[in-house]
Amino acid sequence: MNIYLVGGAVRDELLGRSVAERDWVVVGATSDELLQRGFRQVGRDFPVFLHPRTGEEYALARTERRTGPGHADFVCDADPGVTLEQDLSRRDLTINAMARAADGTLVDPYGGQRDLDARVLRHVSPAFAEDPLRVFRVARFAAQLPDFTVGDDTLALMRSMREELSALSGERVWAEVSKAASAPAPARFFETVHAIGETHWFAGLDLPKTIELFLRHEFDSASTALTALGWSNSATALDH
Repeated sequence: MNIYLVGGAVRDELLGRSVAERDWVVVGATSDELLQRGFRQVGRDFPVFLHPRTGEEYALARTERRTGPGHADFVCDADPGVTLEQDLSRRDLTINAMARAADGTLVDPYGGQRDLDARVLRHVSPAFAEDPLRVFRVARFAAQLPDFTVGDDTLALMRSMREELSALSGERVWAEVSKAASAPAPARFFETVHAIGETHWFAGLDLPKTIELFLRHEFDSASTALTALGWSNSATALDH
């Protein structure tokens, strides 16, 4: 059994940013082994566990395959033979697909550190297209990391996914918008959305005007910002 720190914690550490939360991947173990060590399973559809002392999330290394249009329509394989590289390959961006081993070694099979240095948001693989919410996640990362640009290939892939965005739930879209509106550069979320030609979720917004307002004003919350723009601040109302 090998345990690795993964995802945003590794990214933020390399960027010299404070690490808000830490997530871990366990390679070469089974659910029963973790339960015997006192971990508590919290993932209904995925093998995710809470550490008995720290409460941090530990997930068995897994692969995923999309089986339908819904965000839960995935087949998950958490066999002990799944490798760390396979687990990292299912992640959205290269900068989120790095791991840190117990001895401090950085595991970076998809060029995450290279893209951190180049300040580029780049998808890991074509599997990015299996979850349309990732379009809004990339836009949100553009708002949270204002000195990063979206890679040309990634932007093109996001454009090709526009027709699938309408199938997302309002709650999931609102969660990304809310995080973006509280980010250092919220205008970049809407710039990215505008760049890919998204028209379903933001049909009621004048996107150029929205970008201008976010560039000129600071808002204390996503709800305040979007209400000022005449857009619904309710996830329920987003579902249509």
